[in-house]
Amino acid sequence: MRLVLQGGRILDPANHVDREGDLVIEDGRIAEIAAASSATGDTVRDCRGLMVVPGFIDLHVHLREPGFEYKEDIETGTRAAAAGGFTTVCCMPNTRPTIDSAAVVRQILERAATVGSARVYPVAALTRDMAGDQLTEVHDVLTAGAVAVSDDAVPIQNSETMRRGMEYCAQLGAVVMTHNEDQALTHGGAMNEGLTATIMGAPGIPAAAEDIVAARNIALARLTGCRLHLLHISTAGTVELLRRAKADGLPVTGETCPHYLTLTDAACEGYNTNAKMNPPLRTLADVEALRTALADGTIDAISTDHAPHAGYEKEQEFDRAPFGIVGLETAFGVVHTFLVRRGALAIEQAIERFSAGPARCLGLPGGALSVGATADVAVLDLNASWTVAPASFRSKSRNTPYAGAELTGRVAFTVLGGRVLDV
Repeated sequence: MRLVLQGGRILDPANHVDREGDLVIEDGRIAEIAAASSATGDTVRDCRGLMVVPGFIDLHVHLREPGFEYKEDIETGTRAAAAGGFTTVCCMPNTRPTIDSAAVVRQILERAATVGSARVYPVAALTRDMAGDQLTEVHDVLTAGAVAVSDDAVPIQNSETMRRGMEYCAQLGAVVMTHNEDQALTHGGAMNEGLTATIMGAPGIPAAAEDIVAARNIALARLTGCRLHLLHISTAGTVELLRRAKADGLPVTGETCPHYLTLTDAACEGYNTNAKMNPPLRTLADVEALRTALADGTIDAISTDHAPHAGYEKEQEFDRAPFGIVGLETAFGVVHTFLVRRGALAIEQAIERFSAGPARCLGLPGGALSVGATADVAVLDLNASWTVAPASFRSKSRNTPYAGAELTGRVAFTVLGGRVLDV
């Protein structure tokens, strides 16, 4: 089977490719980049006026399966991923049962192989049932197919437990992904601590709660030599901690999300539960620091922290509603509209942070259009204007703060292992 993506602008930051041409795919792998409109194949897709890039990689999604399939499942979550240009997603362990055993890792991989529209890599819990005390059998879950470990939604508070976990993972070459939160400072909090929270009468979550635990985890990475990845960075303080860690040569990487790059805590006004997330939306100064860090390479990856919830769960009092928003289907459009088109980020940088950057963080395959590589590709229409309509999402859930937003730039179609997925 020979597929030709004909006449598009091929942009592959990992290989420093930016040219018009035909991307030729044979038997699920990239065969060559030919001169524009010169290649022939069994199937030819006209990509003139479109951009052909490596399939996006999301290091941080919640597929909710097993246990919470009423919010999302692997089938619907990966369909949403494909619609957003993501050909690879890493699913977090706060499921029921928790992803803390080889059996659950294998269950997810088997399910994804059957119904998935994207590659799914499980992230296993660092402690059993994410309880923060007894360590998971990390070797077993890695051998079964997990690509990293994390207690994400229930961050480990005990420094001794975190140290022992990182020492263990350092011996295995495993990456520890950390949600950085001092829960003694955030207990009962609903949004960023600041003027908007005061006006709303909502309990606040201080930026220091993130910075303190990020500093601790970086210090433990220095002590143990463990590879550390900082999840969903939201504060200027954590940006500076990551920048210094990299300057010191520590094995530390970091990600942020489109919402932290484009929204502030003002989005919560009116008790908008679709703008409630953890870590919370912060201030304009934090947004500007995150944008700078993304552009200069301090932050390695854009992830979504796709966190679906049923409608009735979000339709509660602000303090009681769960944290989290969906993001797979809006991520590229948001970044392109509010960062690339406004000059805060070059398109080459945006594509790199969606592809080669996240691949590098966990050592994942993909993220490039190298000859011989598996053909995971996203085809983008940078000029397409569209309105975010949650009712049309492939995800089961609708909890987005971007409902009604006018965006420019969207995914035309994706290619997964040489198979075209029209979205």
